[in-house]
Amino acid sequence: MNGWRSFSPVVQALLATLFTWGLTALGASAVFWMRSYSQRLLDALLGFAGGIMIAASYWSLLAPAIEMSSQTDLPWLPASVGFLAGGLFLRAVDALMPHLHLGFGMEEAEGLPTRWKRAVLLVLAITIHNIPEGLAVGVAFGAAGAGMGDADLAGAVALALGIGIQNFPEGLAVSVPLHREGMGRFKSFWYGQLSGVVEPVAGVSGALVVGLSSAILPYALGFAAGAMIFVVVEEVIPESQRSGHADLATMACLVGFVVMMILDVGLG
Repeated sequence: MNGWRSFSPVVQALLATLFTWGLTALGASAVFWMRSYSQRLLDALLGFAGGIMIAASYWSLLAPAIEMSSQTDLPWLPASVGFLAGGLFLRAVDALMPHLHLGFGMEEAEGLPTRWKRAVLLVLAITIHNIPEGLAVGVAFGAAGAGMGDADLAGAVALALGIGIQNFPEGLAVSVPLHREGMGRFKSFWYGQLSGVVEPVAGVSGALVVGLSSAILPYALGFAAGAMIFVVVEEVIPESQRSGHADLATMACLVGFVVMMILDVGLG
């Protein structure tokens, strides 16, 4: 950990999000050895990912944001404003960016009308998931670098580990269905890993922004949390429940929450 501390928060965020992107690519590589996949398994993995994102939103983002503002008259205000702003930002992205969720027909594509191919729209749907994940990691390392409140380097590392773990099923969830629809294995892998490219971009951006002023930190942490909760409620949980495996997906969500909680509390 001492060697890691020698890097600036921006470099730390870059390395951490390259790691999370790498696990997305690892999940996408399943297309080379999986001939088919179980919808039951995919729903469980989506539920697990949702649980990790919910836990990370509180333990790694909102709790430090509130603690940073504990000496002010309204300690809840920055986290609340940031949280709602993050949700509104993702709502705008969701409304504008053309995308298609797994298992949906082309007529159910969301965002602005487009003639883009189905594969591109599927990748963009997962990309929307990854924007707040990368942003959360970047903001967490920026906050740790500022040395404010409960935010520390170990907690930021725990967050990156948790996001990385849940990125594995996201990569798989893109590449394997694409191959099942007739796309070649390498091309399916390429699209699967491509969905995670946005994370290093969002991570570095988040670290740079919070480095501008310590006053931004609690708002930025809340923003990342709000964006992640929007994705969980609007997309991840509904997708995990729509194929008839609601109980399994719900239990997997609880397990994911506990895993992220253990990582954050144990390491942070």
